[in-house]
Amino acid sequence: MKAVRRKMSAFVEMITREVISLDLKVPEIMLPQFKMPNLSEPVNTPGQNLASEFYKKIIRMIKNFDARLDATEQVGVRLVTFGKSVTFQITDVGYDDPSLIMFTGNLDDGSPVTLIQHVSQISFLLMAVKRQNPEEPKRPIGFQSQ
Repeated sequence: MKAVRRKMSAFVEMITREVISLDLKVPEIMLPQFKMPNLSEPVNTPGQNLASEFYKKIIRMIKNFDARLDATEQVGVRLVTFGKSVTFQITDVGYDDPSLIMFTGNLDDGSPVTLIQHVSQISFLLMAVKRQNPEEPKRPIGFQSQ
């Protein structure tokens, strides 16, 4: 066994001398340089993905849409995520941080509905619907929160 080890050791030394005598040069590899981000600072600003932030954006969109409607119409919603089409008139929008948005309103037959959705699932179509009581003044939408 010792003889085999000696022969192997002699062989390794011989190969090493041969490789060194060849004077092989390993090419230098230049890697692109980039600055590492400072991971001690948060990537998102606090509150950026809270329901209250989505609520503000949704209310702004609803008000902009409502401003284009005449006195006989109000903002309605058609839910895009359900298998069958569900349309209702919005009376209030609210939120419950960190992640829930609530839409309150009435179906065409007047029955009350409340839709509660996670902010990641919000998908609806704003549409003009005829007001149930056009003789009454339009009621502003929103401004309920938890």
